[in-house]
Amino acid sequence: MSDKHLSAQFDAELSGISTRVLEMGGLVESQVTQALHALTQLSGETATQVLREEERVNQMEVEIDRDLSAIIARRQPTARDLRLLIAVSKAIANLERVGDEAARIARTVHRLIGTGVSSRLPIADLGFEADLAIAQLRKALDAFARLDTAKALEVLKQDDQIDQEFNGLLRKLITYMMEDPRTISSSIDLVFVAKAIERVGDHAKNIAEAIIYVVKGTDVRHTSMADVENAVR
Repeated sequence: MSDKHLSAQFDAELSGISTRVLEMGGLVESQVTQALHALTQLSGETATQVLREEERVNQMEVEIDRDLSAIIARRQPTARDLRLLIAVSKAIANLERVGDEAARIARTVHRLIGTGVSSRLPIADLGFEADLAIAQLRKALDAFARLDTAKALEVLKQDDQIDQEFNGLLRKLITYMMEDPRTISSSIDLVFVAKAIERVGDHAKNIAEAIIYVVKGTDVRHTSMADVENAVR
């Protein structure tokens, strides 16, 4: 078999893996969207649907990881191809954790429905934080599909917005708890929801960092934004 044919097969395998990562990303993005709909509408049915999808996300991670290991063993890739496979492994691990956060929100919805939640609490305010996090995840997946370092850099630069929104929600919920101790239990649940949303943004950031690693060969984790920008240039 010619080297050219082997290369074409390898390219097809890489393309297939990348497509499945994006499919997994679409599923977890839908999970997060559904989980927030379940929260704002206090819909137990939608929350249950999110939890049902968790098993499928977990299975996708296992299957893609297994195929990654097989490709690495069979092809013994080097340089950028190896970096891509490493980045895929990191991406699916982060996507699986996004699914975990969606499931955590869904379980919280069931708990709030069971215990009751004060209409005074700012459930709707969580929507803005969620919109930011979902947009970040979508942008990270788009950057992954195109191996677009400029778009990955945008994800990293916008991460602070979600952190600021989380901190604002935390201050607001603490104020509610101080003013009315009866809201403490529900407020704590909403703090955990806000933190889960913030973590979705963190996982999008991790995927963006992996994209820069693939394309530029530079590990930009735990570095300043100036260093990241230099790496992308």
